[in-house]
Amino acid sequence: MFMNSIDQDAAAGLWDECDPPCLSLFQPTHRAHPDNQQDPIRFKNLVKALEASLRQKFESDEIQSLLEPMLALAEDHDFWNCTLDGLAVLRARGTFRIYKLQRPVPELAIVADSFHTKPLLRILQSADRYQVLALNRREIKLFEGNRDALDEIAPADGVPRTITDALGEELTDPRQTVSAYGGSGGGQAPMHHGHGGRKDELDHDAERFFRAVDRAVLEHHSKPSGLPLLLAALPEHHNMFHKLSHNPLLISESLDVHPDALASIDEFRERVWKTIEPRYLARLAGLVDTFGSNKPKGLADDDLAEVARATVGGRVATLLIEARRQIPGRVDASTGELAFNDLSHPELDDVLDDLGAAVLKMGGEVVVVPTERMPTETGIAAIYRY
Repeated sequence: MFMNSIDQDAAAGLWDECDPPCLSLFQPTHRAHPDNQQDPIRFKNLVKALEASLRQKFESDEIQSLLEPMLALAEDHDFWNCTLDGLAVLRARGTFRIYKLQRPVPELAIVADSFHTKPLLRILQSADRYQVLALNRREIKLFEGNRDALDEIAPADGVPRTITDALGEELTDPRQTVSAYGGSGGGQAPMHHGHGGRKDELDHDAERFFRAVDRAVLEHHSKPSGLPLLLAALPEHHNMFHKLSHNPLLISESLDVHPDALASIDEFRERVWKTIEPRYLARLAGLVDTFGSNKPKGLADDDLAEVARATVGGRVATLLIEARRQIPGRVDASTGELAFNDLSHPELDDVLDDLGAAVLKMGGEVVVVPTERMPTETGIAAIYRY
């Protein structure tokens, strides 16, 4: 079953509008047997909770129409055998979106006048996310991950997966693609046949392939996600790709190995994170330092009420939110006044998530930070524009 992209859907504003009733379902899932056997059962129970809520206001025919694709998903055994760490499903008239998540999310089933997207926003704004482009002269692979997980993702439509996809009939002597561009493993060196002119032609093909990949990945993956991109390839391909790339999100560090040459995806993830982590820590340290230096000047604050008023006033440039902190309540969108309540009500908002969503709508930056890296005890830290 085709999976939707939270990055692309968020960038397209797909969650902003919804024809009510809007159904939002979240649950943790498991990657392996036997733990994943409970996942479809939990999903069905959450769908039943949605149905019970719908029955308070809607007729049976409309309820059946809304729930039909969700009930079909519950019976899709292939889907439940290939889950990640979390699942989000959004459903309304004309809309059915399924997101496999690399982080667990709390169980939640909400029927409302708009989609409940706070858990998705938290994932989008987490500071440890990245993408990896693995390539050789023949083909590419794309990965997306965070400090805890790394998974291969399908290249978007328009991204060439192989040199044949990119060059087609312009490829030099396509009958010799395999022998000219290397063996079956990404770690194997290319075997060139013929004289120097032949090698020059193959190098020119590789350069044109890399250019096509660079343009397509920038347009279809880097721009929608805004994530840093790490190149994983043999050393001889680094200089060529970095020299021709126009992707501002391609980081200067590279991984000197193709994943096909490694024993497992876990080994690949460990090597990738070892390369990414210093940039991640440096970014967080920079934000923490900026907060600390700006607070004495009145240009930063960690008082929740003050931050809420500054948020609705459009003053917040960057908002740091503690990853696992929840503060149940509501924010008055016009005044920033806070009203606190109990999270037991399924439609009650989390103040931190509300403030994060408001900052994003006003063009600010939101960064979700692990507890051990937060510079405050209040779960929030705001850096002001003025």
